[in-house]
Amino acid sequence: MCDDTLGHGAERTLRCPRGHAFDIAKQGYANLTRGRMPHEGDSAPMIEARDAFLAAGHYDFIRAALTDAAPVVDGLVLDAGAGTGWYLAALLDRHPQATGLAVDVSKPALRRAARAHPRAAAVLADLWQPLPVARADLIVNVFAPRNGPEFARLLPPGGILLVVTPAADHLHELVAEHGLLSVDPAKRERLAETLSAFAPESVTTVRRRLTLTGAEVRTLIDMTPSARHVSADPDGGTVTAAVDVTVFRRSDRPLPSPAAARGTDR
Repeated sequence: MCDDTLGHGAERTLRCPRGHAFDIAKQGYANLTRGRMPHEGDSAPMIEARDAFLAAGHYDFIRAALTDAAPVVDGLVLDAGAGTGWYLAALLDRHPQATGLAVDVSKPALRRAARAHPRAAAVLADLWQPLPVARADLIVNVFAPRNGPEFARLLPPGGILLVVTPAADHLHELVAEHGLLSVDPAKRERLAETLSAFAPESVTTVRRRLTLTGAEVRTLIDMTPSARHVSADPDGGTVTAAVDVTVFRRSDRPLPSPAAARGTDR
């Protein structure tokens, strides 16, 4: 992709002055990729499970912590790894002068993100490649991979990046009983390395004990990469949900090399 500005060409197409064209899917998101993607992101069943679990309100406390941590913004909010756009929509509700862009590699997720908010658009793009944006006023990253060099390119010095990562005891009951992927003990160190062009300003840990039915536990498992490895119907019970909400500020340090970018925590 070149660096020229995209504008509307023919119906359901974006074009740049050099003639590059990108389709807008009938579901409302723009595909800004060339050729096959190396990975397809979350599957349709995972996205359906996530949509149901979030709609039930179980993670409302995480969304509230994220919106509370965000500074006042009246420009572009970029949600990198946006999923269904659920968190982005809450930020746009809080900041009525802002616009949003949901970026994800999962087509099933983007079909929902394109409808998540009237002031949000959605694009299919690989987070490990140069992102199709010249600048952002705020970047949010919730349970998603982080491309530190690209985030640093998009934010001016002093710009804010909000990152939500699982805390050490997140879903630990399901990890013990069903073998879900556990949190890397070196997560914070790797996060700092990945985001070497940013200075952490604050970390807020929020935690809830969720009382879930067996069906709700199944839905929670099904929205994770471990879903295919858990075949038994789980019992209901209490599950710990715990995340760290970290506020990073873009420093004046030189941009890190792309090789330092690849942190893939969920």
